[in-house]
Amino acid sequence: MDDSTEVTTSVEPGFDRFSIWGTSALVATVDPDALSAARAILDDVLADVEQAASRFRPGTEIASLNDLAGTGPVVVTPMLLDLIAHALWAAVATEGRCDPTVADSLVALGYDRDFDELANAGTTTPPGPVAPAPGIAGIVVDADASTIALPPGVHLDLGSTAKARAADLAAERISAELGVGCLVDLGGDLRIAGELPRGGWTVGIVESTRTETEGDVQEVVAVNGGGVASSSNAVRRWTRGSHELHHVIDPATGMPAPATFTLVTVAAQTCVEANALSTAALVWGEDALFELPQRAVVARLVRRDGTVERVGGWPEPVEEQHP
Repeated sequence: MDDSTEVTTSVEPGFDRFSIWGTSALVATVDPDALSAARAILDDVLADVEQAASRFRPGTEIASLNDLAGTGPVVVTPMLLDLIAHALWAAVATEGRCDPTVADSLVALGYDRDFDELANAGTTTPPGPVAPAPGIAGIVVDADASTIALPPGVHLDLGSTAKARAADLAAERISAELGVGCLVDLGGDLRIAGELPRGGWTVGIVESTRTETEGDVQEVVAVNGGGVASSSNAVRRWTRGSHELHHVIDPATGMPAPATFTLVTVAAQTCVEANALSTAALVWGEDALFELPQRAVVARLVRRDGTVERVGGWPEPVEEQHP
């Protein structure tokens, strides 16, 4: 959807599909001979991001940082510093609708473990009490000293941006280090970098990337650069007592956002931007039809009845299926 890059090869791209973090993943390179090296770069990025940002693995940096909230500045790795900086940017860009300080609400609602474990657990225990997210105002980032200071009672969940940032980082590294055009897709968070294959990349829009099949594809669009991200409140759902819950939290209430739209896909300059705005759109609800065009992005929004809204010039679907 961005300006294309001149193509220098007519060789068919190489594709590598795999699973990570309970979702599907894909790395593709214009030159198929570069695919194994690209996968190695992506694997390195994913390992670094998981160690920095996973709430569900013991001993990760974000777990330690959350435990030290209110104790003053904490030295962090460049990766966690980068991920938090982008999460804070997303909160500002969405006027607080995509907010990393919703961690306590997610825990109270039961999302305190890997989603596969959560979905299979089943419990009659009702969700715990929640409160509005405290917001990012009191978080202090010192890039020169590589420190983060969280106020007392403020805990971070980077789930809304870390995967998207991983896609950005991996695609940028693959293109820069290997000199090859590539596409990285991590569970609906997609980034393109470098030259394009002949005819460009075609991308399928699906509601769930956990069980993606050809039949799941709602439509296919051509993407020539930048990032694309899809956010849904219809997939990561679980029950606590009589409450059916999902993971897209309205920071203003601490509860799952009302489902005006079930799937929002945004194309933007980076995957982080696209993901922040697709997440925020689920929180904005009907206001998303006004808010998204103000930010100069294109988007596709699906209502609960299946009606599709296209804003900012989102194109009509192409006829091909994605690889």
